[in-house]
Amino acid sequence: MKKSLLVLFAASALLAACSKEKKAEGGALYTILKEGNGPQIKEGDYIKFDFIQKNDKDSILDATYDYDQSRVIPVGPNSHNGDMYSVLKNFKEGDSVAVRLNLDTMEFYNKDKRPEQYKDQKYLNFVIKIHKVFPKKENEADSTFQNRATEFFTKDYEEYKANRKKSEVAKMKKYAEENKMAVKTTPSGLMYVIENAGTDPKPIWGDTAIVDYTGQLTHKKISGKLNVFDTSVEKIAKENIGPQFVKPFAPTPIPLAENIAKGFVEALQLIGKGGKIKVIMPSALAYGEQGVAPQIAPYSPLVFDIEIKDIKKPTGPVMPPPPVAPAQ
Repeated sequence: MKKSLLVLFAASALLAACSKEKKAEGGALYTILKEGNGPQIKEGDYIKFDFIQKNDKDSILDATYDYDQSRVIPVGPNSHNGDMYSVLKNFKEGDSVAVRLNLDTMEFYNKDKRPEQYKDQKYLNFVIKIHKVFPKKENEADSTFQNRATEFFTKDYEEYKANRKKSEVAKMKKYAEENKMAVKTTPSGLMYVIENAGTDPKPIWGDTAIVDYTGQLTHKKISGKLNVFDTSVEKIAKENIGPQFVKPFAPTPIPLAENIAKGFVEALQLIGKGGKIKVIMPSALAYGEQGVAPQIAPYSPLVFDIEIKDIKKPTGPVMPPPPVAPAQ
């Protein structure tokens, strides 16, 4: 489903939920928007699902679709009165549902200590799609069930990664085309546009570049905002990530060293002090097959906007750089 349609679906779903919703054990409210025909969820099962979370003002707080990664969880016993576990047992595989969890009933947070994004909320609002229910068999030993579940979801995850790997180059090209970037490509596969070359000399291996940067995924969030996962610029963080993202916002020292993403190190060596560059880096030059959960999925190409503010030379001996592998 396209992301613009997902937003419309979530908005209409939450509106519809208020008129025909039911009450689950503990007081959680739910509406089945589209009924599936798979097995019913019960305590102890594993489920694979996607969700969109909104606040009471209809602003999106979180969505698995933003990260292109469905969640897999075991369905446990209730931990709070009227929590998500209590309502999940009303659904089955294939269901699309709207859920409202009452923060006061759940005692999720003391009102005075709630995080900023929940300060004025009465409910946690979700639209959830249940993709898979992996049920525990009657009288099945826990160890046997865990082995079955691990085998099933490991195979499922490997297929997911293989599909992402196949689509990676197409995502990079699509981003460049949609943003009208006349990219050049290095032997390692790094795509780039130099917006300002800066002054010579350029940083070399062992130097430390003082930079402002913004890292994002190649697709936007379902809210339409840039899919920023990290930045040194406070304005960009507030506009695209939100108040929950807290860190020192200032130009950041980045050593050109082996523990830094290869694509970032390569990009820094293409411009000098005062220079600006926009790069699209393949996952092989970033976080590869593993990614960084939950924001960066496996085989995710990344986009970085980088500006070098200053360059510092090393004060001691420098180990030689590793060889650069050509793009696959």
